[in-house]
Amino acid sequence: MEGGSPDQESVGSGTKRSSVSSGSKSRNHKEFLYRLVDCETFTANLEDWFQSLYEKSAQMKPVFDVPFELIDLQKFDYALEGVSFQQLIRMPSAVYASTSDSAEATAYLAVEDFLHATVKALWEAFWSQDEPMPFSVACLYKENLKFYQAENAIASGRLGSLCASGVLLKNPRHPHGKWDNLLELALLRPGIQSLVGESEQQPSLHVLGEALFYALRMLISRSLSRQNLPLSSNSAFVLLVDSQYGGVVKVEGDVNKMDFDVNNVYKCAAEWIQRHARIAVSPVDRIWNKLGNANWGDIGALQVTFATFYCIMQFAGLPKHSIEDLAADHGCRLQTRRLERQLGDTRVNGSGLFRFQQHGVSPEIVEVQDESVKLESESLKLEVGSVLWLEDSNWERGYHINQIRSNGELPYYIASPVEDPGKSLFLYVGSHPSQLEPAWEDMNLWYLVQRQTKVLTIMKQRGLSGKYLPQLSASGRIIHPGQCRRPSSGGNCDHPWCGTPILVTSPVGETVADMVSEGHFGVDEAIRCCHDCLSALSTASTEGIRHGDIRPENVICVRSGESRPYFVLIGWGHAILEDRDRPAMNLHFSSTYALQEGKLCSASDAESLVYMLYFACGGAFPDLDSVEGELQWRETSWSRRLIQQKLGDVSTVLKAFADYVDSLCGTPYPMDYDIWLRRFKRSIREEDHGKEIDASV
Repeated sequence: MEGGSPDQESVGSGTKRSSVSSGSKSRNHKEFLYRLVDCETFTANLEDWFQSLYEKSAQMKPVFDVPFELIDLQKFDYALEGVSFQQLIRMPSAVYASTSDSAEATAYLAVEDFLHATVKALWEAFWSQDEPMPFSVACLYKENLKFYQAENAIASGRLGSLCASGVLLKNPRHPHGKWDNLLELALLRPGIQSLVGESEQQPSLHVLGEALFYALRMLISRSLSRQNLPLSSNSAFVLLVDSQYGGVVKVEGDVNKMDFDVNNVYKCAAEWIQRHARIAVSPVDRIWNKLGNANWGDIGALQVTFATFYCIMQFAGLPKHSIEDLAADHGCRLQTRRLERQLGDTRVNGSGLFRFQQHGVSPEIVEVQDESVKLESESLKLEVGSVLWLEDSNWERGYHINQIRSNGELPYYIASPVEDPGKSLFLYVGSHPSQLEPAWEDMNLWYLVQRQTKVLTIMKQRGLSGKYLPQLSASGRIIHPGQCRRPSSGGNCDHPWCGTPILVTSPVGETVADMVSEGHFGVDEAIRCCHDCLSALSTASTEGIRHGDIRPENVICVRSGESRPYFVLIGWGHAILEDRDRPAMNLHFSSTYALQEGKLCSASDAESLVYMLYFACGGAFPDLDSVEGELQWRETSWSRRLIQQKLGDVSTVLKAFADYVDSLCGTPYPMDYDIWLRRFKRSIREEDHGKEIDASV
């Protein structure tokens, strides 16, 4: 187990990726990595920076962002309901309270088994049950930074030299592991547990410095590797665990921006961390119980498992079954459970109570209805003609429900203000905020109401407005019947309506989905729709906002009060405001980059617009149920120019626009909205040729 750093051999095999990884620059980077071996020196160079971060941060406020949003963890939790995890080697209890070598050895074996169980279960659930798992687990030996099976290291008396456990891509040619084949690393360290009592506190520099050191080595090794990773290699995950608790550290950034000065390795590495790295640190939470079993369904194990899922995706590509696919089964499982419990086809109200359904045969049993259940049953059925009252910034506004609509998944309403009955508005009713276990539909409802309210508020604050963007008319909480006993400290009273969020927007129109189904979407509509949606995207892009969910249900045609109809891009709940936001996932209309990376590139919204127009102009999508199948269909359709030809049957400018989007997809180049807005404006057919075309963008 003696020897030098494995990095010289770690980058020397595989297929050639590009000429950039050869020559003097590549040799310089390899030498830099070869010399980056002392974690303590690296950490010492970060002390001043780390201290300044804590001084600038508000008291008891986390210094770093979290790697995962709670809503994404909830989705992942639903997806894992039918997945079986099994850790066979138990984690010894309070291993660091004892000086026993056998306890520490068992802890390393338990971490290895935990990682193996996690990777195996995720591979079989999301990627393939038939193909063998292409990953292995091993421990890192700090003397030479090579990987060995924990059992072999322990048997040879090298327990004290182990420093981490890792998940690696199997490589028979390199039995001691290659750093560019390393998916993730788990550092088994004492002291993680001590942070749990202070939920806002994050790891000390000593612990975090180690995580950053190993994450940086992983990123540099991948940048030098000649193998092609299916997805982006610009992020690395390091797990921090002890015998009971654990957390996740995510480091993301382009290491090519580093100054690879081989004579000043640690200073350059520290400067890259400070200037170019995006660091996210999760809360430290419990993973193992007192018996040494992993609490797979709790937040601690869930965020570690979620990090492993992303790591597998980097090396194995997109899964055959997406998180959304598996999570969608939650509703079926919930209904099956209700039937098992003889609850019938009932719904859960905001108080977490089931509507009583009597199954006894004795006539002497008297059914007692809880008053709150009665109220909740009423709240679930907003009918045409009813009036809903909203508390908006200490003002009370009433809305008369005129129509009930659906976006294909969730209901929403066309309403008119009580004080202005002639005006029509869209009204969205959210789910009650007190639900501890929201249904899968309620997560979509959260995006439709609460998240969209946030996005539209930000757009309004930044002065983003225009003819082709929705306008925030009002938002607030529903005013329920009777006296509200809301506590003065905030929160909601015990009424099942209290606190339900409401969003009101304008204008109102017919969705493209409805126009297509009724045969009202023709050539003129296609060209004007493309122009108007591009105008909306152009306006939003000036503040770095992207839509992320363009589909036929999220574009409306407005006819009232205008000589010519125009289109408005609605449904901004999945909008991308910052890098950590994720777009909606739709097999037919999400961009290719979104399906592959879970993110948007500069042309992603335009690509989704092309797919929507292809559908609206009569294009057929195959009946697919997997991301892989959809990506294969797209590759074939674009290469054979089937999408361009279909749009070309409608308009030559639409065909040219599709070609432009195809050339831009997946590249860092920005969309040139202005030139295409001018081209579409010239192509719009006006019924009244004596009037000028609307010049607003």
